[in-house]
Amino acid sequence: MFKWIILAIVILIILWFIATYNKLVVLRNRVKDQWSQIDVQLKRRFDLIPNLVETIKGYTKHEKSTLEDVIKARNTYLSAGTKEDVMEANNMLEATVSKLFALSESYPDLKANENFISMQDELHDTEGKIASARQFYNDTVLKYNNKIEVVPSNIVASLFKFQKESFFEANEEERKNVQVKF
Repeated sequence: MFKWIILAIVILIILWFIATYNKLVVLRNRVKDQWSQIDVQLKRRFDLIPNLVETIKGYTKHEKSTLEDVIKARNTYLSAGTKEDVMEANNMLEATVSKLFALSESYPDLKANENFISMQDELHDTEGKIASARQFYNDTVLKYNNKIEVVPSNIVASLFKFQKESFFEANEEERKNVQVKF
């Protein structure tokens, strides 16, 4: 009888171990999936940028530095190798695109251009999708990191070297208070 109890306990521990391992794998794969969703939207945004820049170039011949900053930020994204590099490139591009739209305020003909309006709308739509994807990614990372750190699943996580994932966070520029001037 005692052998059966020990055997049942060992089987339960093995089943728990397998279930915990599988849950960690599922969560890690969800993190990768959510990252790829962000990546798809970032690529969409970066594909829109050259068309937007070309449209603006015709109206703003003397605003070369702003356009060069946008192109530089886009190229930084294209050469990014790690998630952290992509996040940094994204933050840089967000700042330069906002300068680009601020620049467009100075050119009434540009603001009325159908091509520009269409691309601006598409870029705003993409920004919304990026924000949603970032939120889902961060929620998924939170669940995954919690599972890795809480007892007793942290035992399985450490045995199989599951690593914490980083959150997609706002940069310092995005955290500053917005100043509204009239």
